[in-house]
Parts: sequence; structure tokens; C-alpha cells
Amino acid sequence: MFLRLLKARIMKIKSSLKSIKKRDLNSKLVRRRGRVYIINKTNPKFKARQK
Repeated sequence: MFLRLLKARIMKIKSSLKSIKKRDLNSKLVRRRGRVYIINKTNPKFKARQK
């Protein structure tokens, strides 16, 4: 269970988030503290942050 939680926290860091956003319909683009994130509540493996 701990490994599953740890894997869910891992976030990809990309220079362009367009391709990651298109991978899943539930992905949302969010701006927080001057950074751009892709979040996905249903499938957390699609999390990403723009470089």
C-alpha cells in the first residue's frame, strides 16, 4: 500500500504539457504559484508540472 501511495505522488516535469493533457479526458490544466500543472483526480499517474 505504501508503494502505491508513493508512486501516486511522482510527478513528471516537462517543457510542454500539451501531449500529457491530451492523454486523458479527465486531465485539467491548473496554474498555482506561477507554475503550470496537469492534475488528474481519477488517474494520478498523469500528474505533471511544466519546467
